Amino acid sequence: MVSKRDYYELLGVDKSAGAEDIKRAYRKLAMKYHPDKNPGDKEAENKFKEINEAYEVLSTPEKKQRYDQFGHAGVSGNGGGYEGFGGFGGGGGFDDIFGDIFEMFGGGGGFGGRRRNGPQKGADIKFETTVTFEEAAFGTEKTIEFHRNDTCDTCNGSGAKPGTSKKTCTQCKGTGEIRYAQRTPLGQIVNVKTCNVCNGTGEQIETPCATCNGKGTVRKHKKIKINIPAGVDNGNVIPIRGEGEPGTKGGPHGDLYVIVRVLPHKIFVRDGYDIICEMPITFVQATLGDELEVPTLEGKVKYKIPEGTQSGTVFRLKQKGVQHPKGYGKGDQYVKVVVEIPKKLSDKQKDILRQFAAEGGEDVHEQRKSFFDKVKDAFGV
Repeated sequence: MVSKRDYYELLGVDKSAGAEDIKRAYRKLAMKYHPDKNPGDKEAENKFKEINEAYEVLSTPEKKQRYDQFGHAGVSGNGGGYEGFGGFGGGGGFDDIFGDIFEMFGGGGGFGGRRRNGPQKGADIKFETTVTFEEAAFGTEKTIEFHRNDTCDTCNGSGAKPGTSKKTCTQCKGTGEIRYAQRTPLGQIVNVKTCNVCNGTGEQIETPCATCNGKGTVRKHKKIKINIPAGVDNGNVIPIRGEGEPGTKGGPHGDLYVIVRVLPHKIFVRDGYDIICEMPITFVQATLGDELEVPTLEGKVKYKIPEGTQSGTVFRLKQKGVQHPKGYGKGDQYVKVVVEIPKKLSDKQKDILRQFAAEGGEDVHEQRKSFFDKVKDAFGV
């Protein structure tokens, strides 16, 4: 297949572009449309083929010269397309740039690349723990229990029966991978796959450890204590270094990430490092004022509200909120008072209220009086 589109247009460069500009443009597009990044996307696959075709021509000086002079006719039948050329030799760095791109996709995917055969860090573990509202605010120590793979004590992680040792894999000669050539629409490409004999380790165990069956690890129950810092919030993550899965080939353990879930409180609601609560007060307290006993995270405190306090008024208690985990002080507590209107009154209580209204009690309701004054002005009634 030979693309009929202009090669410079395909790569998004001018005809005056130098080799490095062409290479840079190709690298960006190849990574964008690479099949490994767009599995099953036929359009991306065709685009990937077109930009490879364009780069193969424009990165080769003699082919580029013929293309500039004669267009597609100058390179058709000479390796310009995917049919009729046997590889990428003389491609002006084509192999090198392919190696860079495939390395970005993990060195695999059937295109070759470099395999990591050195020490590897173990996998991380995620674990959720639940704390109360107070524990989150003040901090606490928790004991958590979980299961993880750990180094086998019998063979010390080698996987071989004590007294025996591993040997170099006879299939891959210790490389951990098998290479084979395959002819594709892109030409002949060297594919790499993990050795199926040693599973990529490069070593074989003749006599496996009876405890771990040659794996080098066993499943163990773990119990550790962790500190929950003061001020932690719902969804926060606490990293515990080195408590994850064991590494391979002498690599370090992974990490344990503890996700904190905070239980809701019966009275308080948290907003950052501030806490909010609603407190009901009586009609009399709101009218005459009173000294309230306000609940806080540290116990009850006294707070005096003035006479004429309106329902919905919010009072602030400084430094009665949650401790900042980095030691930046505490938040505040906001108390919203809600005047509770009694539903069940005795006949005597009702008479007292009627007497209050009859003696001009309605005149002391400033908001109500202001509202009806505005109605009178607006409608003249």
